[in-house]
Amino acid sequence: MILFPAIDLKAGACVRLLKGEMDSATVYNTDPAAQAVAFRDSGCAWIHVVDLDGAFAGRSVNGDAVQAILAAGVPVQLGGGIRDMPGIEAWLGRGVARVILGTAALRDPELVKAACRAFPGQVAVGIDARGGMVAAEGWAENSTVRVLDLARRFEDCGVAGIIFTDIDRDGALGGVNVEATAALAEAITTPVIASGGVSSSADLLALRERAASGIAGVICGRSLYDGRLDLVEGLRILADVPAETGAKIQTDRAEASGC
Repeated sequence: MILFPAIDLKAGACVRLLKGEMDSATVYNTDPAAQAVAFRDSGCAWIHVVDLDGAFAGRSVNGDAVQAILAAGVPVQLGGGIRDMPGIEAWLGRGVARVILGTAALRDPELVKAACRAFPGQVAVGIDARGGMVAAEGWAENSTVRVLDLARRFEDCGVAGIIFTDIDRDGALGGVNVEATAALAEAITTPVIASGGVSSSADLLALRERAASGIAGVICGRSLYDGRLDLVEGLRILADVPAETGAKIQTDRAEASGC
């Protein structure tokens, strides 16, 4: 199971929001590139990056900061403001390992499918939920689409993963929504990455216990910056998923996708 440390970008700085509210941003590092290097040196295999300004603007805004993060040499999955094929092509061409389509997945499912065909294994879908319903436009708008219904739209198109965020828990350190995440993972064949609310190693242990459901990773943000979660310890916990469990997940996913 992969631990994805998060770098959320606002005005070029590394910040964390509380429940998705831009006015609640706390600045943790004004040098995102240095933060990426710190994550790399701690042993992280991936970094999760979100262009918060881009999510609201509908286009990439913090491009220079993202490019500086890429220089750290760690694979990056990037979301926020990527809503058309030229944007997808541009970021993958600049070295991003995986793009995350959130609002675009809700508004234009055909774009997701076309991107998956063009860039196999490099497209993830971000599903941000408030009260079980999908939110969009940088979490500023609520839809009437249920999380599971949206996730099922992409079951057969080769999406690399579903990033499921419980907005009401994001940045609140109230504990990850393990049950909702596991229920989603069990209901679909696409691997699910948990996000929102991780507060301590206990949350990672709880997710690890449900690894067989198809939870492939977890994104951690404020708990790392506040020191409530030790990154090296967190990596150790998630690396300790029994080998037979991981093998079963991979086999089940391959069989389901026909690979």
